[in-house]
Amino acid sequence: MARTRVARTKRKTVKKAAPNISKMSLTELLALQQVVETAIAEARQRERSEVLVRMEELASKSGFSLSELVGGRGRGKGKVSVAKYANPDDRTQTWTGRGRKPNWLIARLKKGASLEDFSI
Repeated sequence: MARTRVARTKRKTVKKAAPNISKMSLTELLALQQVVETAIAEARQRERSEVLVRMEELASKSGFSLSELVGGRGRGKGKVSVAKYANPDDRTQTWTGRGRKPNWLIARLKKGASLEDFSI
């Protein structure tokens, strides 16, 4: 005789009747797909947060911070690069000098301008 195993979780599971997807229209299926993709993304984020909290608790119980154990970056991103070049016509358009050159800079360089002309 096979035993069935009941999983107990903190959340109460509500069983709903599964939709009969073979009778759904394309529009209904696409809407369902969006709902499922959103639910998956939320569940993934929730699980990541739960693991991070558990890791922080375990590290603090052992007398460490999480950033000490994982190389110092912790939750934040890397350093923010400072803009080195700006468009003289629109000072809000800037470039750090890293990565691909912006179109406004490429156009000016083709017209004969030098990179130093745009230094901040």
